[in-house]
Amino acid sequence: MSELLTVAATPADLYAARVQMAFSLGWHIVIACFGVGMPALTVFAEWRGRRTGDPDYLRLAHQWAKAMGVLFAVGAVSGTILSFEMGLLWPGLMATYGQVLGLPFAMEGFAFFIEAIFLGIYLYAWDRLPPRQHVLSGLPVCVAGIASAFFVVSANAWMNQPRGFDLHAGTVTRVNPWAAMFNPATPPQTVHMILAAFMVAGYGIASVYAVAMLRGRRDRYHRLGFLVPFTAAAALTPVQIVVGDWAAKFLATNQPVKLAAIEGLTQTRAYAPLSLGGIYVDGELRYAVQIPNALSILAHWRPDALILGLDQVAPADRPPVNPVHLGFQLMVGIGFALLALALWFALAWWRRRDLPRSPWFLRFAAATGVAAAVALEAGWVVTEVGRQPWIVWGVQRTADAVNPAPGLVTGLVAVLAVYTVLTVATVYVLNRMRTRPVTAPQERGAQEHVP
Repeated sequence: MSELLTVAATPADLYAARVQMAFSLGWHIVIACFGVGMPALTVFAEWRGRRTGDPDYLRLAHQWAKAMGVLFAVGAVSGTILSFEMGLLWPGLMATYGQVLGLPFAMEGFAFFIEAIFLGIYLYAWDRLPPRQHVLSGLPVCVAGIASAFFVVSANAWMNQPRGFDLHAGTVTRVNPWAAMFNPATPPQTVHMILAAFMVAGYGIASVYAVAMLRGRRDRYHRLGFLVPFTAAAALTPVQIVVGDWAAKFLATNQPVKLAAIEGLTQTRAYAPLSLGGIYVDGELRYAVQIPNALSILAHWRPDALILGLDQVAPADRPPVNPVHLGFQLMVGIGFALLALALWFALAWWRRRDLPRSPWFLRFAAATGVAAAVALEAGWVVTEVGRQPWIVWGVQRTADAVNPAPGLVTGLVAVLAVYTVLTVATVYVLNRMRTRPVTAPQERGAQEHVP
């Protein structure tokens, strides 16, 4: 392996490997969000239905459980592809640091099997377990989904803040996998991701029912189908913004080059402004609206705080600014738009215990599913592209970790074809479920259709 890795990959193969990994991760992460957030919503709906005897809650739980099973199966396929890609595309990373990264991936495997086992029980035991036991069987699915996200994201956090090993002449020694998994980036990054997962799932489900309500389906079933996930996602939105600020402050201290790329800050300076919009051209950020001193205040609570710029590192060690800057702007912009919609909803509910009367509310709500997913993808662009040119920040370059074998471009084309088929099949199955009658086990006579 070491002899193979001494051969450099061509730029085309390096680019193909990065695109393939980005596409695979970007596709999987949206499906994985439903695996994190949807079980809790489903179990809540069933618990509420069992407790109150409400058939609409039970019908929602039954329908969401079926969709959850489909998405879990699809996520298992895309997650397996990602696990193979780690070894096939990045043998330099795994050969050198596999023993450091092994613990969170092993723990994620245990969480995955627990989730699969109890999801099977939950799906197929609606008529075979007492109601209380059936609700309780869904709780391990909720916990295991969150745990899976934590373990995987902690491995990514390690790539941003490598810990738990010594490196001597290219050889890893004194491995401490616990220190690696609980590195300084783990708390802000895992919390940020888990909240994002609940928001993507909540807004994603709610948007389906918002579309149905716009089409005239205003019965209680569709109303609850919108209210339960939207309320959960809306309640988490301000929390996520606070956590995002925490994550940005972490970057100011621990990854200042990434923060400089986020803000397009060329020169190190005190009283640094916060840039809204703009594009990075010829070594400077143009057309941005700047708020004086705001970046220094947000990063360190002082207007005179020194913010490191891109001039602190050699050009070869700087991340590409425009993808990072624009990705961050898009993520934050969508986050505040979702916050405004959540506040609109909260105000109307506080006043009248009802949804806002304007049809524009439902129109905006119908777009929240896509908007939350776009914000998620933009956030991952900031995280991953902002670390470049390092695959392990400050320790190993991406170009040194890629598989030097030729033909990675062919692999990219094959993966794109596989994901195209997977996308079409997933949409087809979910659409078929959407148009079929909803029948919960407790009410076999229901004939109403799900949006």
